[in-house]
Amino acid sequence: MPSRDFSLHGAVDLGALQAAAKKQQERQAQGGGGDAPAGAGQYVMDVTDQTFNTDVVERSRNVPVLVDFWAEWCGPCKQLGPILEKLAQEAAGKWVLAKVDIDANPQLGAYMQQMGVRGIPFVAVVVGGQLLPFLNGAAPEPQVRQAIDQLFDALRKEGILPEGMAEEPPPAGDGQEDGPAVSVYAEAEDALHAGDLDGAKAAFQRILDRTPRDEQAKRGLALVELSLRVRSLDAERVLAAAGEPDAKVQDQIDASDVEMVSGRIDAAFDRLLGAVRRSAGADRDAARRHLLSLFELLPSDDPRVGKARRSLQSALF
Repeated sequence: MPSRDFSLHGAVDLGALQAAAKKQQERQAQGGGGDAPAGAGQYVMDVTDQTFNTDVVERSRNVPVLVDFWAEWCGPCKQLGPILEKLAQEAAGKWVLAKVDIDANPQLGAYMQQMGVRGIPFVAVVVGGQLLPFLNGAAPEPQVRQAIDQLFDALRKEGILPEGMAEEPPPAGDGQEDGPAVSVYAEAEDALHAGDLDGAKAAFQRILDRTPRDEQAKRGLALVELSLRVRSLDAERVLAAAGEPDAKVQDQIDASDVEMVSGRIDAAFDRLLGAVRRSAGADRDAARRHLLSLFELLPSDDPRVGKARRSLQSALF
């Protein structure tokens, strides 16, 4: 079965972020409640270019994630989508369903095309950070159910599915803590699904208060905080201000956020490193602390983080 390591770090742009937010606002204005499917919650979620890393890639290290690529204009998608949602609810946490509207999320749509997929509906499975093509086109419920069963059998036989994944979760009330795969993150996911960034931030913070070393929650919180900062920024104006001779450190901080959300990670790091070298006192510390906060958006072993950390040490000492 073909597989590939999958990450969207560096592939999110501000335009896509704004398009997704605009589409969500339009749907809420039309229907008052977004586009969540009936019964959706902790087992079915809408994901975007912005949230894919946290909601799918990182989550897949604990529980398999089926990703349904769809669009409003796609008739077969409307047949397959409800079937997948029903089966996800029945699975009750053995696997979860992530839904991607390719019109609202062009980066994910482009990645799908790069994989050689030319039509939708298309369903992939992500396990342990690996993306595997799964279904092309719609099918009746019995066939979809059988295909999912065969998928997990194949994943186990090939050693792709770690032992314990896609098994029945422990019953509630058995004295065990909530499993990290589903219940612990449900509140944060529901808030993200509703477009409530402040609520998502609070939920991720509660997870970290309980388990301070939770890498998934750290990255989720960092991504939400970045989204909160950039949602009111004019990208062109911010970058122009940061390029002025009399630009302040705050201008460089704002510009680094814009670069980060547009995937220009090295540029964002270099900008803040330059601000650290050129400034002193409170300004220098502000640039340093902001750079450290941007590191939280990437895995700790990302080579770009390691390189920037070494450069920061040189700049400080």
